[in-house]
Amino acid sequence: MSGITAYGAYIPRTRLLKSAIADANDWFDAGLRGLAKGERSVCNWDEDTITMAVEAGQDCFSVLDRDSVDALYLASTTMPFLDRQNSVVVSQALNLGDKLRTMDVTASQRAATSALISLFESGSGKGNSVLVASEHRRSKCGSRGEMLWGDGAAAVAVGADDVIAEYLGSETYVTDFVDHYRGEDSTIDYEWEERWIRDEGFMKSVPTAVSRLLEKAGVPASEVAHFILATDQARTPAAVAKKIGVSAEAVVDNHITDMGVAGAAHPVLLLAKVLENAAPGDLILLTGFGQGADAILLRATELVTSKRPATGFSGALARRREDSNYNKFLSFNNLVDRDVGKRGELDKQSYLAAMYRQKDLLTGFVGGKCRDCGTIQIPKDNYCVNPECNALNSQEDYPMAALKGHVKTWTADRLTFDWNPPAYFGLVEFEGGGRLMMDFTEVQPGAIETGVEVSLHFRIRQFDHQRGFRKYFWKATPAHQ
Repeated sequence: MSGITAYGAYIPRTRLLKSAIADANDWFDAGLRGLAKGERSVCNWDEDTITMAVEAGQDCFSVLDRDSVDALYLASTTMPFLDRQNSVVVSQALNLGDKLRTMDVTASQRAATSALISLFESGSGKGNSVLVASEHRRSKCGSRGEMLWGDGAAAVAVGADDVIAEYLGSETYVTDFVDHYRGEDSTIDYEWEERWIRDEGFMKSVPTAVSRLLEKAGVPASEVAHFILATDQARTPAAVAKKIGVSAEAVVDNHITDMGVAGAAHPVLLLAKVLENAAPGDLILLTGFGQGADAILLRATELVTSKRPATGFSGALARRREDSNYNKFLSFNNLVDRDVGKRGELDKQSYLAAMYRQKDLLTGFVGGKCRDCGTIQIPKDNYCVNPECNALNSQEDYPMAALKGHVKTWTADRLTFDWNPPAYFGLVEFEGGGRLMMDFTEVQPGAIETGVEVSLHFRIRQFDHQRGFRKYFWKATPAHQ
């Protein structure tokens, strides 16, 4: 039996009130008021598709053995790099080693469901394959997408041992139906008319794929307990469910009002939600829409109630910070040309050779542990820092990204350039040993003080806009704010 063996989710903490978007734009389009209920999830300036994928992966690995993973796929239509395998960056930040298969899957809102089908169909049964879906879409100011979309990521593992949702089959219907597109020189989607997308797209493509699947599996539509159709059209999932014979109670809420729709990642996010609440034996029908439709049928097993991640979808959704600063949202998403001052204009060239030599520290946050005395240090060095040891070449790799730390010193600096001033930085001491000067991120005023516990998060360190590169490193965030 193969199927889902673990899952995880991540939703950025910041939630922008949709009323703030409408306040800024309804002078031009009064219709935005009708969409201004609730809030949407928003990436911080130092978050993107890769960093969110790492967060979702970490949540998945709270219940999954990293050593069991032999493949990692990253699905997204908003990859930071067009010619650099983004999934490799994610795998190394998760410390999955160098013996696994990696792949980027993109260019369709079906990227995640199509990748998941590939993992189900090609699984060897020898280990777990992990799919991480992550999306950080940009949209025009005052657009429908700006009101209804959100940022987020989710991860699922596929394997044959300790299955929590058994794979029963899948079907794909392919047609070049263009509901939206993004050309090679654009960063923003061009969308077509909503009613046409519903009637000619969702109402025809999804039922075709689903009917083929249910007929092949010998399962009546009325027995489906959870029906996932990711879309920012609020009424469409219920209409499609009615057409294919799925009960209205089985339709899974898209969370348009409390996070927004996270593009290609949204089907997997909703799957993570369903797995949190499914009962053993429940049938789960997962669909993906885009140039046709994917349909995947799963059955929850007895393990579904006992194998839950540390955060999960509900935990990520509940961990929120309300924000009404629309101008900050525009700045973080490069939708305005902001004057960053002279300190922000410094050349930030990336020295790729040096980055490669330090990749274990920069990407994996790997320190060292002395074989002779057990002293932990970061960065790893040739000599043990214990003055009573000073052993040469005694350092073994010691991953530290999952460790808790505590603030020893801190500074809030408004002279140093930061995209969200002030810039917080200071000395962090880790449990078990090791100290490092680090940047702090997403710090609420008054939330940081000497002794405060911090957690570590993979984030963007700097943008090199001149060469189209971005540098990543780990940052610390106060754990209880």
